[in-house]
Amino acid sequence: MKSIYVIRHCEAEGQPPEAALTEKGFKQAIELATFFNNVKIERIISSPYKRAIQTIQPLAKQLNVEIEINSQLKERVLSADHLPDWFEKLRTTFEDFDLKFKGGESSQEAVIRIMEVIENVFNSDFESTTIVTHGNLMSLLLNNYNQEFGFDEWSKLSNPDVYLIKLNNNEITLERVWNWRG
Repeated sequence: MKSIYVIRHCEAEGQPPEAALTEKGFKQAIELATFFNNVKIERIISSPYKRAIQTIQPLAKQLNVEIEINSQLKERVLSADHLPDWFEKLRTTFEDFDLKFKGGESSQEAVIRIMEVIENVFNSDFESTTIVTHGNLMSLLLNNYNQEFGFDEWSKLSNPDVYLIKLNNNEITLERVWNWRG
């Protein structure tokens, strides 16, 4: 059996790659590490974005596990242009996976990218891995396994949020195992 804990980063100061966690986000990262106290984690893979790395640093330190940086876990770019109606544009990309805005990435392209990471993890020797990513990419991953997980479910994700993907006898199961309520 293989387990992948997919984590959406903690509360951050903004959306750019260099955006750090807020003071609340740093406290959430410590609570997240505490949540994993009794969970065996062998491998940690993170988005290169600062907020993702900061989210998982307390757990990595606690477990003495190196954080592997993987650019395939970075947040999806919806468009290179400023879109005042980005929320509605994002909604449409959950309905049309091939829709692509100028300088952006389609949902299908993002799914291919995240699934490469997941397949690599499932084909590795590690039984339990944690990956840290971003809400949109995480939602598209979860949608790949459960088509009912769409835009509305994305909008209900918390920062942080944790889903467990298990592979057991070629069967995939999804479970939300923890989400921030504070």
